[in-house]
Amino acid sequence: MDEVQDPTLSEEIDRLHAEHRRYAQRLEELLQKPYLSSDEQLEEVRLKKLKLHAKDLIFALERRLPAIA
Repeated sequence: MDEVQDPTLSEEIDRLHAEHRRYAQRLEELLQKPYLSSDEQLEEVRLKKLKLHAKDLIFALERRLPAIA
């Protein structure tokens, strides 16, 4: 019952990679600005946290792949 299908896990990892790229792209857009508003500063912090969380999830899921195979 705890068994996870390989294709499903791979799809989730792909989705998380895409999310991570979107966060990184938006962060890059923000960092190109000479000045960030208060809202943009909050968005920057939020995006950094989301990006890190996505990376942590990717790492955790990728560690499960060899155990399944």
